[in-house]
Amino acid sequence: MNQPDSLPAYYDDLALSFEEAWGHITAGVTNRNSPSHMPVIGTVDAFGAPQMRIMILRNVSREERTLRFHTDTRSTKTEQLHHNVATSVLIYDPAAKVQIRISGKTQFSSQGDVANTAWSTSTPFARRCYMAEAAPGTPIAEPSSGLPTWIEGKQPDEAQLADYRENFAALLVKVETIEWLYLANAGHRRARWYWDAGQNVWAGCWLIP
Repeated sequence: MNQPDSLPAYYDDLALSFEEAWGHITAGVTNRNSPSHMPVIGTVDAFGAPQMRIMILRNVSREERTLRFHTDTRSTKTEQLHHNVATSVLIYDPAAKVQIRISGKTQFSSQGDVANTAWSTSTPFARRCYMAEAAPGTPIAEPSSGLPTWIEGKQPDEAQLADYRENFAALLVKVETIEWLYLANAGHRRARWYWDAGQNVWAGCWLIP
């Protein structure tokens, strides 16, 4: 069926919608202005309650089905993921009228090639937050960045950062499902794909929006 010019080519095309979804996801790695650069990440706490926060998307591997994020090994989310690896990722792009919901399992990596590369390729300013003297979320009497006073407002060098490497970890979300929602006055479109491990392929279908 021919669609009006105002509707995108992927509007009624499941395969093109899948490509468009991945395009939105991967854009967040290199485009700081992309909504997918800072998606909402959901984990599950010890009481089974969902816990959400914004995180920066650092890398995407479509071949490996992984999204990479960075975290402090002392953080609450780290503890949650050690007990329950279930993870969700939410992206919403108001300009494109697109919502993407991703679910998967997180692999925690504080040592090895993945973590070492993630650490070494991050900027010194990005790594400075791992110099905090106490774990993220620790109650304090006065407002503070948590950083040692000698590094406040300064960029650390590699020697200064070396002692804090142990506080850093890479989180790899292994994507298992992708759900797509496109909003349109002509009628919304919603689809879902899941990784079929037996066939080693993505399988998808349309859903009622």
